[in-house]
Amino acid sequence: MRRRPMMVAPGRMGRPGLIGTMARTAVVAGTATAVSGSVSRRADRRAEEQAQQAQQAQYQPAQQQPVPPQPATPGDTMSQIRELADMRSQGLLTDEEFAAAKAQVLGT
Repeated sequence: MRRRPMMVAPGRMGRPGLIGTMARTAVVAGTATAVSGSVSRRADRRAEEQAQQAQQAQYQPAQQQPVPPQPATPGDTMSQIRELADMRSQGLLTDEEFAAAKAQVLGT
């Protein structure tokens, strides 16, 4: 296969000139900027999704089963009700679950 002779200025042997070097540098820099921007946007999107998931998990407490009734002494009953109240204040029990569990502890 024969190569076609390059059209170059006299005294030059196929090396890119200043303009060719600048053009190549501009293409490389442009490509790097585009890739960098894409990677950065993707990382930002992932971080935002993770933050939203963490925020949703914070506002949606895990489903808790009401505390099963146990035979209790009067002092033990008060401590169980206090524990249930603490669980409600932490957001682990809804008001309805708290009322149902309290009724079970009191035996009503």
